[in-house]
Amino acid sequence: MTNDSSAGFSRRALLQAFAATALVAAPTYSNAAGFLRGGGDIRRIRMYSGRTGERLDTIYWVEGKYVPEAVKEINYFMRDWRTDGSISMDLRTIDIMSAAHNMLDASEPYMLLSGYRSPQTNAMLRSRSRRVAKNSLHMKGQAADLRLTSRSVSQIAKAAAACRGGGVGKYSGSNFVHMDCGVVRTWGR
Repeated sequence: MTNDSSAGFSRRALLQAFAATALVAAPTYSNAAGFLRGGGDIRRIRMYSGRTGERLDTIYWVEGKYVPEAVKEINYFMRDWRTDGSISMDLRTIDIMSAAHNMLDASEPYMLLSGYRSPQTNAMLRSRSRRVAKNSLHMKGQAADLRLTSRSVSQIAKAAAACRGGGVGKYSGSNFVHMDCGVVRTWGR
């Protein structure tokens, strides 16, 4: 039998020390709201708006922390373009969008059709379509309607639903997917 100790450390003590170090060094997500499968240690969101002509490509989350400057950019970008009003977007929705985009392995940015909607804009849209909810999560900054030309509505919706982070609606006739951080549910065709 051989001696497992070297310089006063037994093999068992060395393994215990290694295990303790690994446990302390393991990433935790308790301070990162909305950690999602596919989210990653660095989260990036890429979008453009056909309405305003603006583009956004930003890393908004790094190693468990949101980047305040990037979050401000996202809030402004996702504003109601009709009223120019903005709100603090719920970052859980942004996390779902980012994770779904990563799972799709798409190189193109999302086309943002609708992010935040003012109550006035929501009422106007509701008067034109029965598919617009009276208490839409868009008015709370908790929803986005998105499109990718390189992926089908079904592919985008499947990726978003895999996140299990909120609602996912397929609007195949209008070629967009609704993503929100509300109750987990799916609808549409």
